[in-house]
Amino acid sequence: MELVVEVKDLSIYYFTLSGVVKAVERVSFNIQRGEWLTFVGESGSGKSTVAYGIINLVPSPGKIVGGQALFEGKDLVKLPKEKLKELRGKEISMVFQDPMTSLDPLRKVGDQIVEVMIEHGIDEKEAWKKAKELLKSVNIPEDRLYYYPHQLSGGQRQRIIISTAMAFRPKLLIADEPTTALDVIVQDSIMDLLNEMKQEGTSIFFITHDISLAVERSDRMGIMYAGKLVEIGKVDQLIENPLHPYTSALFASMPDLWVDKEISAIPGFPPDLRTPPPGCRFHPRCSVFRERKDLKGICDKEEPKMVEVEKEHFVACHLYG
Repeated sequence: MELVVEVKDLSIYYFTLSGVVKAVERVSFNIQRGEWLTFVGESGSGKSTVAYGIINLVPSPGKIVGGQALFEGKDLVKLPKEKLKELRGKEISMVFQDPMTSLDPLRKVGDQIVEVMIEHGIDEKEAWKKAKELLKSVNIPEDRLYYYPHQLSGGQRQRIIISTAMAFRPKLLIADEPTTALDVIVQDSIMDLLNEMKQEGTSIFFITHDISLAVERSDRMGIMYAGKLVEIGKVDQLIENPLHPYTSALFASMPDLWVDKEISAIPGFPPDLRTPPPGCRFHPRCSVFRERKDLKGICDKEEPKMVEVEKEHFVACHLYG
C-alpha cells in the first residue's frame, strides 16, 4: 500500500506564561492511501494538536519542537510557507471542529467557497458553477450560497465546510470532531460524505471523542493519552484484544445498547502536561499498576516503548516487550 502520511517522533509544545505544556511528545504513525485512521482519547490528550502539526498549522504559542510530518515524502514541518499554501485546501484539506469559527461571519458563504477555488487556479465563473454543484452534493439548496453563516444551521454550516474540503478531492482530509453538537441524522449524513471521499481514494484522519463512531467507520484506531500515542491497530484488534489498560478502560466506559454491562468511569484526572508524571503517564490512574507490586519502580519510573505485539498492532506499555 502507498503511504500518504508518515509522522515520525512529532513533538509539539505550547510555551505559556505558566510553563511549557508538552502537548504532544514523540508521536509516530502513518496513513495509507484511501485509509481511515481515527484518533480517540480524553479532552487534552493531544489529538487535535497532532492534526495541526501534520499540516504545520499549530496555533500560537504552540511550536513543533521535534520530529517530521511527511506528506508523500515531503516534510511539512520544514516546507516553505508558499509551498504549504499550495498544498492546503487542494491536496490536504481540514474540517475544523466549530464550523462557525471556520466561516467569516461578515461574508456570504458562496464568496468564501469561491475564494478557495480561485486561490488554487479556477476562474471565477467556473468556481461559482462548481460551488453550486458542491452544495447540491451535500443536500443544501444552491441559494444558500448567498446566505451569511449566521443564517444557516450548525449542520448546514458543517456540510458547507465539508463541501469546500471536497472541492479538489484532496489526497488527505483531516476532520477534527466534525460531528460535535450535531443531531444523529445530520451526523450520519456527514459520515457518509466522508466515506464517499474515502472510497474515491482520499485518506481520512479523523478525530473524535465518540468511540462508537470510530469503531463503526474506521479502518484503524489510535489511542492518545496525555500527549502520547499509547496504542494503535486495526479496529477489530482493539475491540477484541485491547492491550493498553487505558484502551480497556475507554471501552469499559462506553455504553452498549445490545449488551447488559456495567459502565465504569476511569478514576482520577489526566495529568497537567506542564509537569507530566515520570514513566508511563497513565500509571497514576492505572488499575493494573495498583494491583501488581512487580510493576512498582517500572511503570512509575521508565517510559514504555512502542512495540508490535501482533501484526500492525502496537502498544506502549510495560506489560509487553
